[in-house]
Order: sequence, then C-alpha cells, then structure tokens
Amino acid sequence: MTVVKQLLEEKGHQVWSISPDAKVFDAIKMMDDKNVGAVVVIEEGQPVGLFSERHYARNVFLKGKTSPTTRLGDVMETRVVYVKPHQTIEECMAIMSTQRVRHLPVLDDGHLVGIISIGDLVKAVISDKDFVIEQLVHYIHGLPTARRRQPTPL
Repeated sequence: MTVVKQLLEEKGHQVWSISPDAKVFDAIKMMDDKNVGAVVVIEEGQPVGLFSERHYARNVFLKGKTSPTTRLGDVMETRVVYVKPHQTIEECMAIMSTQRVRHLPVLDDGHLVGIISIGDLVKAVISDKDFVIEQLVHYIHGLPTARRRQPTPL
C-alpha cells in the first residue's frame, strides 16, 4: 500500500508558496509559471491558507473582484486540511472526498514537506493497480514476478 512519503519521493517535495499579503494576480501568475493548480499561503513559516484555481473562480472572478488589487489573504481558503507522510493514498482520497478538497499540504512534525493533488493520487492508484495486474499475469503464465521497490520505513 502506497503512502504519501513514497508519493513525494517520486513526485518531489517542491511546494510553491506565497504570502497572504500578496495580490491574487501574483498567485495566479505563480501558478501559471509553475504549472500548478494551487499554492500554499505561508505566514511566519506556517501554512495559513491555500489558494487554488477554484478559489480564484469562486472568490474573485464570480464576485467581480480584480486580481491586481485583491489581497490573497482575503480570498484564500483558511481551513487548511493536511496529511502526514505516513498516511496511505486511500486515506488521502477519503479525506479529499469527505472534506471536498483537491489539494493536500503534507506536514511532518509541523513542517511543510510537500503537497499532493487528486491527480497525484489517481496516478498512484493506477500505478498500484497496474503492478497487481502485471503480477497476476506473470503468475498465470508461470513467469517470474517483478519485484516492487519496498516502502521506505517511516
């Protein structure tokens, strides 16, 4: 069973962050430049919010606000739902589903160590299923099975 730590080892730990005092335009520009769907809002080294394309559409565009003049802290999501590195992909999917979020910052001992998206989780689930199918095919045909990389101890 894949855990968040393994997913981050493959994906990387890069997190794009921005201050709550920045303008929405700066966040949108960063998301475009980095080709990501969300940024973590950081104040005094701690996550205080999340801003995504969805937040832009609902809290800025649809409310007639302007990106160059609207402060990010006024429109970001302040309820930061996060996960820890030892949690499974299945647990993360359940959290995303029940909390209705698409991005989860990853905190380890209070430190931001990554962020995962619903897309990352779907890719991981597909990869896990493909591996099981490959193993079953090898078993049925009497072929040696491939060895999967063992999870890194937490």
